[in-house]
Amino acid sequence: MPERHFSTDLFKFLRELKNNNNREWFAENKQRFEESVRGPFLRFIADVAPMLHGISARIVADPRPSGGSLFRIYRDIRFSKDKSPYKTHVAANFPHLGAGSDVSAAGFYLHLEPRASFAAAGVWHPDPATLARVRRGMVERPKEWQAIRRSKLEVHGDKLTRPPKGFDPNHQFAEDLKLKDFISSVRYTDKEVCDPKFILQFVTACRKMSPLVQFLTASLGLEW
Repeated sequence: MPERHFSTDLFKFLRELKNNNNREWFAENKQRFEESVRGPFLRFIADVAPMLHGISARIVADPRPSGGSLFRIYRDIRFSKDKSPYKTHVAANFPHLGAGSDVSAAGFYLHLEPRASFAAAGVWHPDPATLARVRRGMVERPKEWQAIRRSKLEVHGDKLTRPPKGFDPNHQFAEDLKLKDFISSVRYTDKEVCDPKFILQFVTACRKMSPLVQFLTASLGLEW
């Protein structure tokens, strides 16, 4: 039986943070955050790393407390009307090794939030050059994209109202070419996240969604 990483204390902390999103409360509860949220997630990242490498050795799962896979709890409020200083979820990014520091690069993602946890794979909000390369990949390697579609892997994201400029509006993948994100995801209940087998569930989901990540990385000229 795998070791349990997350407990109900994680979700309890996040619910309370949502109702007390200020620096004074967070300072008073910083030890709870370290023990119930940050620490367990860093251990999860360390333990899941070799499992993700079983899918692709080029997937990065970095358990460093700073600069690793785990996103900071602090919000960037510089250009936001909402000045709440903290996020009310915790998340980690597991990108392709060739992605550098680009958080929108192809890879896997885990998001934990009360009653709204999910795993995801793909590329989210890519820059125009990356988006163009992915779309060209669909046109130049239609059999590979068709295989993903036939696998019944749901791919979703924001879409244009019309096919992008420079692409045949009557192309067999015209609807997919409208996509501005290429994401597949799996949702989890709080109970599932707190189960000792959750790490296995997450890796199973990543493996199922990996053909999408493999296609995207190939479109960007990266080895899988």
